[in-house]
Amino acid sequence: MEKYAVYVPKLVTKKENFAPGHRACIGCGEALAVRLACKALGQNVIVANATGCMEIVSSQLPFTSWRVPWIHTLFENTAAVASGVESALKMLMKKGRIAQQDIAVVAMAGDGGTSDIGLQALSGAMERGHNFLYLCFDNEAYMNTGIQRSSATPFGASTTTSPAGKMSMGQFTWKKNMPAIAAAHNIPYVATACPSYPFDLLAKVEKGAKTPGPAYVHILSVCPTGWRCATDLSIKIGRLAVETGIFPLYEIENGRYKLSLDPPKLRPVTDYMKLQGRFRHLSEDLIAKIQKRVSAEYAEIKEKAVADKE
Repeated sequence: MEKYAVYVPKLVTKKENFAPGHRACIGCGEALAVRLACKALGQNVIVANATGCMEIVSSQLPFTSWRVPWIHTLFENTAAVASGVESALKMLMKKGRIAQQDIAVVAMAGDGGTSDIGLQALSGAMERGHNFLYLCFDNEAYMNTGIQRSSATPFGASTTTSPAGKMSMGQFTWKKNMPAIAAAHNIPYVATACPSYPFDLLAKVEKGAKTPGPAYVHILSVCPTGWRCATDLSIKIGRLAVETGIFPLYEIENGRYKLSLDPPKLRPVTDYMKLQGRFRHLSEDLIAKIQKRVSAEYAEIKEKAVADKE
């Protein structure tokens, strides 16, 4: 596999800015992703965190898992709060109220708080050019409130509001392509990541935080509870998402695509789907339909990456 994102392991801090002791489910891929992201971000950061799984599991009074400045926001306004923080810091430094320094402003939200409820605030913040990093932790449904479908839920997946049954095949729309939507705002940095590839995730979060202007990183976060998979398979399933082409790892820097990992041959989507109960109802015809779509979308991204490399 050809690799572009490189992170030197010896430089990974042992300090835990997202402290243990939170109440995430066993095997939670999102908790691991947040932990890794916080290692990449360091101490000089302010986090705006939308309502969702990570907010709930990490901040029950009188306890907190956050060892950096952290703001809980509503589902819909995470990017707006981050925009206000970034603007306030800029003005305070301009007036000499605080010293000139690099303070990373980071917005965190799940797929529901990003691709659905919070999309308008995110689009506005990117269009205005705020200097902030937005991290979407995508577990492909509203897991915190009972596994309801979101626009990031994959085609065919069974959720409590897109249940599989005699009259339904589960989710009937295709997953919204949030990285492409972010890139359409002509921002300087967009990337995908997964905690199953920790050094790649660390590199991209660090790069996004250091990029002047808006940056967006979309992170696949395996959810054993909602995906109905074994709790010890989170890392394996995340890797299979990449190896099958269902969730490619890539960067878009100033409009130019770059694949982070390019398997010599994609594995069949069934290798990924057979480990998850949310897909067990799918017929061979529907799986073939998904395979065709995944292959075509991966080929499109690879074609862009090859063209931009030349």
